[in-house]
Amino acid sequence: MSDALKHECGLAVVRLKHPLAYYHQKYGSVLWGFNKLYLLMGKMHNRGQDGAGLASIKLHTPAGQPYLAWERIIEPSPPWQVLFKTIDQQLQRTLRDEPDLLSDPERFQLRFPYGGELLMGHLRYATHGSLAVDNCHPVVRMNSWKTRTLVMAGNFNLTNVDQLIDKLVDLGQHPQHGTDTVTVLERVGHFLDRAVQEAFERYKAEGLPNATISEQIADTLDLQAVLARSARSWDGGYAMGGLLGHGDCFVARDPNGIRPCFWYEDDELVVAASERPAIATAFNVPIEAIAEIPPAHALIVKRSGHTQVAQITEPAERRSCSFERIYFSRGTDRDIYRERIHLGRLVAEPILQAVGYDLDRTVFSYIPNTSQSAFWGLLKEVEDYLSRQKAEVIAALPPAEASPEAIHAILKRRVRVEQVINKDTKLRTFIAGDASRDDMAAHVYDITYGTLKAGADNLVCLDDSIVRGTTLKLSILKMLARLGPKTIVIASSAPQIRYPDCYGIDMSQIERLVAFQAAVTLLGRTGQADLLAQTYNRIQEAEARGELELENHVKAIYAPFTEQQIADEIARMLHTPGLGCELKIVYLPLARLPEALPDHRGDWYFSGNYPTPGGNRVVNRAFCNYIEGRNERAY
Repeated sequence: MSDALKHECGLAVVRLKHPLAYYHQKYGSVLWGFNKLYLLMGKMHNRGQDGAGLASIKLHTPAGQPYLAWERIIEPSPPWQVLFKTIDQQLQRTLRDEPDLLSDPERFQLRFPYGGELLMGHLRYATHGSLAVDNCHPVVRMNSWKTRTLVMAGNFNLTNVDQLIDKLVDLGQHPQHGTDTVTVLERVGHFLDRAVQEAFERYKAEGLPNATISEQIADTLDLQAVLARSARSWDGGYAMGGLLGHGDCFVARDPNGIRPCFWYEDDELVVAASERPAIATAFNVPIEAIAEIPPAHALIVKRSGHTQVAQITEPAERRSCSFERIYFSRGTDRDIYRERIHLGRLVAEPILQAVGYDLDRTVFSYIPNTSQSAFWGLLKEVEDYLSRQKAEVIAALPPAEASPEAIHAILKRRVRVEQVINKDTKLRTFIAGDASRDDMAAHVYDITYGTLKAGADNLVCLDDSIVRGTTLKLSILKMLARLGPKTIVIASSAPQIRYPDCYGIDMSQIERLVAFQAAVTLLGRTGQADLLAQTYNRIQEAEARGELELENHVKAIYAPFTEQQIADEIARMLHTPGLGCELKIVYLPLARLPEALPDHRGDWYFSGNYPTPGGNRVVNRAFCNYIEGRNERAY
């Protein structure tokens, strides 16, 4: 993607079913589980470059010994590496005094804070809140009762934080922060406290001593019921994990399946993670053995090791995030790779139309790195088209002209492919604040000179999506123009991004979306600018009636125009006087997206069809913020 986005975080949970001595004997390391968490997080490092954190719970520590440890960091360099390096340095200092510690599993577990059987890791992109360590996961709600101690982390954004805070206040709490992370932690914590207290009173009435009661609660706590009561008011997309101090754990998923999560179990462990290939690689298991946590369900593992997948809320229409498949998730997943190939094939026809089907004078390339799989699909489709062309030409040759030389000359025609654009991975526009982002964007990419015939060749560059168009205008197009193409075609294997996201992607301000900017410009050019005020008034009236969540009124802004008209206007907006060539912008038609992603129909950023009521509220508020000149998020 040319426009860098901060997006879905990464979650990993590992539950070892045996004491550390088992893994020391079988695999030769007391750090086997800890190292597996490191590998899991490393295989999902694409999901978080702002911060990282981990937590560890030991199941059988004696009273007076710490059973919970957690660490969080904010780092501009790969945060997960810095996190584990920091912990390793702590371990190395301990080993200097106790060099035989790694060969003594029981003593190692006591001495090493992160030597637990229950491990959770998190990778963060800051879609909401500041880049402060306090906003990193995991977050902890400590209590002297192990059954009330709660650790949580997740990949989620909730749209109704204000209402959730009000509900906490109604419960008698006083939240210190207004983030969805805090509200989730406190809401689950509240119902956890109630469940523990109710159980305590029940067992106390039976005459059991307090120490026995604690063990009984740990064994019988109904975590499914706690989560069901907690999740009733959540509106948004989530895959969130929780560890309880006594050893239970869970990973819960939203009713629409917006955010992804997968899990695997064998006789040695239970593992859950945001991406399927991470589990397959870290534990060397086949993809087929890894299951998806169903929407509206939670994977629950008791401290006994018993595992269940239990429903915690009512399932809704499945609307899994299509952007996961197009861009965010790593393409090493078998199904995602195939889907991206298909997306590339689907965008081939509008690209061929844009270059007048002139393959002899067109060079194909892509914008690194995430569009590469779609590019192979584009090439396959264009090569198929060229093969049909060659077959037709050969079939039409008069017998007198069908010499081996003539046929060979026809067969020699190839699709012209070059690595035109190169990305400097050390330069990332999103590490800078908005004030300096434009300057940084101009230096993220470079080009390969001599790949085109100046003044004669068309240049097609495939991107997986076009969000803001900033990097295209400030950097990529200017550099491509140095090659002297006749026409530049920037193609997106995703449809036009028209609406904000509120479920975990950093696309909350509608005025930053280039498709929205194009629609507003077209309204002005065609004498329909009054539609902006009319839409604003309709939203204000809906809010006054308490109906802001019922309809996405912003769809009216796009209604007068076709997808092609929006694309043409974007091309005019991104074209600069010094470009020296024609510019065309091509998008995958929205109607064709389900052909490639039949099981992932979450397309609200393209279509405006939000899966939850909170989505409509957010898009309407985002539009009002734009009209009112408020440079702020709508949730």
